[in-house]
Amino acid sequence: MEHLRWRPTVNERDFIESALEADLRVDGRHSFDFRTIKITFGREDGSSEVQLGDTHVLGYVTAQLMQPYRDRPNEGTLAIFTEFSPMADPAFEPGRPGESAIELGRVIDRGLRESRAVDMESLCVVAGKHVWSVRVDLHILDNGGNLIDAANIAALAALSTFRRPECTVGGDDGQQVIVHDPEVRDPIPLTIHHMPIAVTFAYFGEGNIVVVDPTYKEEAVMGGRMTATINSNGDICSIQKAGGEGVMSSVVMQCLRIASVKAADITSKIKKAVDSYTTEKALKKVKRLPTSLPQKINVTDVTMEDKGDGELETQTVKTPSDVQEKSKDLATTGKASSHDDAQPMLTESSNAEVKSTSSSGAAGESEEAQEIGSPKSLKDAIKPKHKRRKKKSDRS
Repeated sequence: MEHLRWRPTVNERDFIESALEADLRVDGRHSFDFRTIKITFGREDGSSEVQLGDTHVLGYVTAQLMQPYRDRPNEGTLAIFTEFSPMADPAFEPGRPGESAIELGRVIDRGLRESRAVDMESLCVVAGKHVWSVRVDLHILDNGGNLIDAANIAALAALSTFRRPECTVGGDDGQQVIVHDPEVRDPIPLTIHHMPIAVTFAYFGEGNIVVVDPTYKEEAVMGGRMTATINSNGDICSIQKAGGEGVMSSVVMQCLRIASVKAADITSKIKKAVDSYTTEKALKKVKRLPTSLPQKINVTDVTMEDKGDGELETQTVKTPSDVQEKSKDLATTGKASSHDDAQPMLTESSNAEVKSTSSSGAAGESEEAQEIGSPKSLKDAIKPKHKRRKKKSDRS
């Protein structure tokens, strides 16, 4: 596996070492500068993609229910798996993982699991029977140097956006686990106490020259390497010294101080990327109307009429145009109705006169009709009937 790795020539080695002695690097950076970090997320939760210069790593997180370990019945599990593809580097062979893949997985696993970054007790469903087992798969897509730092950032970003399904315990014995779909209940994020950031240093010239974030060519020339995993609070989670040249304690302390500053910077970048992702996803769930001018919506009016027998007649639908025509008809008929209301008063009085004259003209037909048609006074009641007839005839 190592024989396929790129090896620099003598001239290339001398050029890189002489440039580092002059505080210059091949890509133009200073000794303690990181390459540009770009973090993106996939469509599903728990998927992240990190680009650290030319290094490209994909992280994906999954979870499933399983039985816990006997010595830790109340805690879930966290496992790191790495996959080195020949597409990333000709030195990587498919199939069984090599030494580089095993070392990468152990360094990241030690920094995350041993530092208790993820709350394992929150992954317990039923003590001793069912716990959540979280698996982080790291796929190396392109090897541009410093795989440990890029894979560590990808793992943290994927864990920060991962959501496990919510589950409840029920049944007759209270031991049955019911896993709810995301459409029924919102998934639950993982509880992450802190973010352990891996910062890798490369040593040159018997440990006198130290650089941060070595490239692929610098890794081929370096004499030793050290990876310090530190969170933003300055707590040291783990230190990995992978052989090579010896380093003085003063140089190690200097590297830890530099790693503490770099860890705080990288943590803020991860949190900013995660916050923007969660905000964008939350806005997609909320259905908002487009911000445009208000539009007039025609709503039909439905009226129900009762026949009186308890049955409803056929529904009549009134469109807004019918309502406007009806309002115009009411406006025009309102004036006519006011004029017609005055006419019945006149016709009633005229009808009364016609009735009185018609009743007086029909005196010769019968006495009952005369008595009904003309009102009687007290004088008419005491007068003789023949005088009353005469008086009526004179009026006619």
